[in-house]
This record gives sequence, structure tokens and C-alpha cells, in this order.
Amino acid sequence: MSRRPALLVLAVLATAAVALAPIDGLSTAGQFAVATGTFAAVCWVTGALPLPVTALCVPALLAGFGVYPSLGPALASFADPVVFLLFAGFALAAALQSHGLDRRAAFTLVARVGGSPRGLVLVVMVTTAGLSMLVSNSATAAMMAPIALGIGGQLVPGATDGGGSDGDDRTDDLANVEVAMLLGVAYAASIGGVGTLVGTPPNAIVVAQVERALDYRVGFLQWSLVGLPVVALTLPVAWALLVRLYPPAADDASPARAVARRRLAASGALSPAARRTLAVTATTALLWVLGGLGFLFEPYLPERVFVTLFGGDATTLLGTAGHQGLLFYVLVGLLAIPALVVSGAAEWETLVDVDWGTLLLLGGGLSLADALVATDATTWLADVTVGSLGGVPVVLLVVTIVLVTIGLGELASNTAMTAILAPVLVTLGPAYAATLGTDGATAGVFLAVVAAVASSFGFALPVATPPNAIVFGTGEVTREQMLRAGGVLDVLLGLLVAGVLLGLLFVAWPLTVG
Repeated sequence: MSRRPALLVLAVLATAAVALAPIDGLSTAGQFAVATGTFAAVCWVTGALPLPVTALCVPALLAGFGVYPSLGPALASFADPVVFLLFAGFALAAALQSHGLDRRAAFTLVARVGGSPRGLVLVVMVTTAGLSMLVSNSATAAMMAPIALGIGGQLVPGATDGGGSDGDDRTDDLANVEVAMLLGVAYAASIGGVGTLVGTPPNAIVVAQVERALDYRVGFLQWSLVGLPVVALTLPVAWALLVRLYPPAADDASPARAVARRRLAASGALSPAARRTLAVTATTALLWVLGGLGFLFEPYLPERVFVTLFGGDATTLLGTAGHQGLLFYVLVGLLAIPALVVSGAAEWETLVDVDWGTLLLLGGGLSLADALVATDATTWLADVTVGSLGGVPVVLLVVTIVLVTIGLGELASNTAMTAILAPVLVTLGPAYAATLGTDGATAGVFLAVVAAVASSFGFALPVATPPNAIVFGTGEVTREQMLRAGGVLDVLLGLLVAGVLLGLLFVAWPLTVG
């Protein structure tokens, strides 16, 4: 706490320096927008203010500097549809957690899959990644960490009864199992969040920014066409490295599976409210996917029906001209909230207990991005930062963006990093359109998505991501153990992600055009 005043003074001085410096090629409004971004960046990176508090300062500074004539336009981004999509995802997660459905899913998989300790580590990681696609990665890690510890305590024969003469060997083995399990939870929570649009805030930030800047819509299914392959290819690599660095000597996972079965049996039958929660969640997920499949139905549906369901400019069944579509993913997410309440699946008091700070951070990031775009400051920033890479091969550019984002993300919030980098990369895109063999808008989306995905791949330090901090907070993983595995994964998965995203550019990206 004592460092905060000094850091805040640093942020103010940096902001004043940018606001007052003579800068060529930048309008006065653009210079003040960059100064606001400087304040936010310094605070987000150093922790001079809490992340949501910094986000609330953004519209105040934009209006105070006169970038906008009034506070209204500066606050408009806080009502962006993607903010409400993320809120819907948080509400669904809160409903699932209130009925213990997340824990039940974890115990079910552990009880039924995994014949060896190594296999069980993989099961725990797959379960964590799967949950993290719908539940926030922080909540998933907080829920799975104690489960992983409990499983680790059962994997070594005799570890809990104190018998035998080889106690030291069992203690070392147990430590390896626990480290692999806990680091697996942290890393899988971060990796899994990449898989879906609501998995982690950086995904939502990029989608909102590219739609506002380029009128380029990426839906739930379209994001998953990119995110799920990344998860599928990187998660096994993380598992293989963990069990190699921290190999369990035991080869029998039956004690841990027995514990999971007992805990699952003790949970009893699902309550009616829990069943309704599952039904609403499953229906929402199905409609999210269905909303991205309009191209399959367009040849077979009457135009008015198609526009009503999937959106378009023609007349709808209601006689109005133009419609976003009843299956628009944000609309579906919003309707899931009253569905939970009306069906009795969850009370409003349960749904309102969400991460409001992240929603404010998302709104502040979008507000800053809008101001930078509106004043053409992003073009200037692109020229003076990553614009210097304009002559390098596209592979080197992508690898550089990935590794720089991961490196910076080890010290700063991944959500904040995406809010800072995404608008600049969207602007840089057209310069690489020819190299990427696509149009300028698609190139901008591609580079922004590269940064968003990379921002979730910080594994080396406890401060890099909330899952890392949660696992480190158990006291069973040391900084050195996390650094040993995470440092290798930062580089290994960074290069793998760059390659996967470049490959997907020619397969999945054409399907993301909205």
C-alpha cells in the first residue's frame, strides 16, 4: 500500500509529459487520448490503482481533457453489447456454482477417467480447461485447486497412513504429484479460457474492439473455430512438460478415483433447481453455436425468417427493416438471465454476485480504444511502435507479437494488456494484408486475436494471471517450481500458438466474417 502514492505520482507525471510534449503527426485530441492511455497503462502495469478504478478514470480523463465534449460519449463503451455478454457468462457461471455443478463435473470425470497418476493429471487439466470455457478462469482455479490437492494426497500408496520405511521417497513423490496437479490447474484454467468467447475477458475485448472499429463481427462459434484448436494443441504440451519435470513415481490412481466416487456419491441427486440450471446453460450454449451457423440455413429458409433469426438488412417477420437476429449471441446471453430467474433455477441475489470489477475494466478498455480510434491516435501509435516491424516477414511479426505480449503479461493484467495492444494492432493490420493474403480488416482482426490469445499464456510468475496467483497461494508450489515449468512453457507454447494461429488464418478466419 505504501508504494501506491509514489506509483500514482509516476502515472500522473508520465501523463503530463505526454500531454504537454510537442508531438508531430498527432492532433491535440489524439495527444490527450494517448496521454489518457499512458495514465491507464502505467496504473495497470504498476498497480498504482486497482484495475477497475483505473478503468473508471479513463472516461473521466477523456472528458476532462476535452477529447469528448461531454462525459456521455466517454461512458458509452461501458454499455457495449460485449460487456453484457460477459455479464451473462458470469451469471451462468454463478448459477452453476451455486448448485455445486462445477465440482460435480470435476469429480465425475476424475472418478471415471484416468488409470495412472499421469493420466489423472491430464484429466484434472482437461476438466479445468473445460470448466474455464464457461466459468471464469479465476473461479475455476479457486474451485479446482483444493480438489487437485485432495487428489494428490491419494496418489501415493501409504502417503496418508504414514506406514512403510520409504517415507522420504513417498514424500518426494507426493510433492511432485501435487506440483504437477496444481500447476496443471493454473495452466489449464488459462489455456481453457482461450477456447470460447466468454472464457476470459481479453477475448471479449478484442471482439468488441474489432466490431466497433471495423464493423467486423466475430460470433461465439466463430471464435471457437479459432480458440478450441489452440486449446486442443497446447493443453497436451503443457501436460507433457509438467509430468516430465515433476514425474510421479506411483502408477496407481485408484485411491484418488475412489475418493472422487465417494465425494460424488455424497453429493446426492441433482435438485430440481440444479437441473433447470443445466437446462438453461445447455440451451444457451446450443443457441450460441447455432447463431454462428446461419450460412448453413440461408439457402433453405425464407428470407424474412432467416433475417429474423440470424440478422440482415431485409424485412423481418415483424415487418421491420433490418435486424441483428434473435440468435445474436449477446441477445441470447441476456435472455438466459431472466430464464434462470423465471424458471426458479437461481435467484437474482445469486446472479448479481459476479466480478463487476472485470466488467468495469472491460468498459474502460473499450472507452480508451474508442477514443484512440476516433482521434486517429491508433494510426500514430502503430507507426511509432510495432510499425517499425513493417518490413519483417509475417512469421517473425506474429512470433514477436506473441512473445512480447506474453512477456509483458507476466507483469501486468492480461485484460489490460489486450485493451492497450488490440486497437494498435487492428490499425496495423492493413499494412500486412498483402503479406497475409487477405484484406485489411481480416489482417487487423488476426493480429488483435493473436495478442488476445497470447495474453492468456503467461505461466512463469505468480502475478502473471489470477490462476497462477491462486495456485501459488496454496503454499504447495514455490516460485522456483512455477518459474521452472512456466518459463519453458512461455517460450514453447508461445511459438506453438504463433504457428497454430498462422495455420488457422487460412482455414478458420474466412468463417469469422460477420
